[in-house]
Amino acid sequence: MPRFTTSDGLSLHYLDEGAGLPLLCLAGLTRDVHDFDHVAPHLDGVRLIRMDYRGRGQSDWAPHETYQIPVEGRDALELLDHLGLQRAAILGTSRGGLIAMVLAATAKDRLTGVALNDIGPEIAPAGLKVIEGYLGRTPPWKTLEEAAEKRAAAMTAFANVPPERWRQEAATLYRQGPDGLSLPYDPALREAVLGGGAQPAPDLWPLFDALAGLPLCALRGANSDLLAPETFAEMQRRRPDMIAAEIPDRGHIPFLDEAESLQALRRWLQMLPREATAA
Repeated sequence: MPRFTTSDGLSLHYLDEGAGLPLLCLAGLTRDVHDFDHVAPHLDGVRLIRMDYRGRGQSDWAPHETYQIPVEGRDALELLDHLGLQRAAILGTSRGGLIAMVLAATAKDRLTGVALNDIGPEIAPAGLKVIEGYLGRTPPWKTLEEAAEKRAAAMTAFANVPPERWRQEAATLYRQGPDGLSLPYDPALREAVLGGGAQPAPDLWPLFDALAGLPLCALRGANSDLLAPETFAEMQRRRPDMIAAEIPDRGHIPFLDEAESLQALRRWLQMLPREATAA
């Protein structure tokens, strides 16, 4: 199991698969490397690098005050250092996209491009309310099968999703134990995120504007409650060169293996520079 040690002494889990263009995949808030299981088989010519944030997946838990976007961004750069990579593109889902924007503002020379999955510089209140409802709380269901059924019924923003996909999602979102389901992340993440606010700064548009000059792709679930249509439209106005795609029958977040997602991501990958990226 590949791991590296951060500058503050944590052991973090990562995956490094394939060969070609380095693509660092940064997951959603409570998720881990499996956030990209659905898209991984569809990206050719890519060195797919995935990281479990501190406190998530198979990585060490940490003091809750370090569960912050700038710290997680530092961890991402230290992973690139560990792998001997000077630069990489970032595919950021939700929280991962926020980290990518922070890195664009603070370490742009380490990035070759950014793709944002259902995230932008404004987070809709309705989406935040949903996060507040589940973050850090033990799931009430006893089995993964029950969780899959309940999730399928609750995710009304999604359509045309086979039951097997919801079973796969349940298996990545929860852990099965003898007494029921548990969370695959540190519950203290709730205090860290909600106590400090879900956004890293009051105005994130300067972070989005810091992406200037980088090949940029943005996906939005057509029924997303986190990335509002108005925000997505403003992102396109500010970056008319951005590859933008709305994914039908999807809320927050698209799975990334939809035909529309793959078409946009492949176009974006073709835009990325192919220069040597080793340190």
